[in-house]
Amino acid sequence: MRHDAQGRPDPRRRPADKLIVALDFPDASQALALVDRLEGRCRWFKVGLELYLAAGNTVVEALKKRGFSVFLDLKLHDIPNTVAGAVRSVAGLGADLLTVHASGGPAMLSSAAETVAALPQAPRLLAVTVLTSIDAAQLTAVGVTASPAEQALRLAKIAAAAGIQGLVCSPEEAVVMRRELRDAILVTPGIRPAGADIGDQKRIATPAAALADGADYLVIGRPITQATDPAAAFAAILSEVANID
Repeated sequence: MRHDAQGRPDPRRRPADKLIVALDFPDASQALALVDRLEGRCRWFKVGLELYLAAGNTVVEALKKRGFSVFLDLKLHDIPNTVAGAVRSVAGLGADLLTVHASGGPAMLSSAAETVAALPQAPRLLAVTVLTSIDAAQLTAVGVTASPAEQALRLAKIAAAAGIQGLVCSPEEAVVMRRELRDAILVTPGIRPAGADIGDQKRIATPAAALADGADYLVIGRPITQATDPAAAFAAILSEVANID
């Protein structure tokens, strides 16, 4: 993965290198079957909690052995010592990106960042701000009076101050995040091509809009994984973003 002097992804990347396909499957066989169908098209795959709990380290190792970049989306959220230990445990797998929850607080985030800095081989950390399935009503239900955008920016600034290099935010917050935290790696889920079913997502955008608003990487799941022809669906999205810097 090429990066510029500030640690952000190199803008000269191919358009395909900006797309991360989410392998949200219950087992490795289904996940790797999709990987086979996207061979030669897609560089990045996301391994989330469902697949990781079913297949463990072996699925990450299989992807790395085949030369893919891996976004390990575990959303670690626990006491600082436990999160630091978890980061150490997965660092040797070779995953390129790893998520922690920004809501874990400054001490937890600093512990994770310090752990990564001390390791010879470690993923870049991304702090998850506000999940794309969360809207204002759900934040209010748990006692947060700020809007999703306000809360996401607050958590993003806490994460950046703690030494976390990247952020996961909804496409709706990408413009503000890029303006306020210029050097952060921005990864946006909740991506839906025009006309696609939004499913359980609340805060979404089209691929081209998200990149134009400042995202570095787009995480795309069901529009590709549930398509009749996943390769064609990937190609259509790639065509949409090909001219976005």
